[in-house]
Amino acid sequence: MGPLEPNRIAETKSWLDKASRDLRGAEIDRHADPPFLEDVLFHSQQLAEKSLKAFLCWNDQPFRKTHNLVELGESCVQVDGTLEPVLRKAAVLTEYAWKFRYPGDIEVIETKEADEAMELARKVFEEVKLRLPKEAHP
Repeated sequence: MGPLEPNRIAETKSWLDKASRDLRGAEIDRHADPPFLEDVLFHSQQLAEKSLKAFLCWNDQPFRKTHNLVELGESCVQVDGTLEPVLRKAAVLTEYAWKFRYPGDIEVIETKEADEAMELARKVFEEVKLRLPKEAHP
């Protein structure tokens, strides 16, 4: 390993560690009684976002501070086009970064929506991990 590799592994792993915490948060919120579905959606978006940032970090691709999964996904697909199908599906998670975080109109969230969001985000996380060295995994 060259001198930059340990730093890159550490930074990539830190993004994946944060992502795995969001996965855990989503699972805890989903199984609460009653479930915190708004938080499941938020953590699902964060799981996908941090996974993509880990991938970009490992591949030495700069990214700006954003919650936009379309923007991050496009950068990832430029590096690895095989991510395109899962990232196209996961783009819908973007709005959950802010949609339920502030007071406003109350929208009923169905359990199915939360479950689908969590599954999409988990798929992004797993697909990213498959493309990163084991040393960078949480």
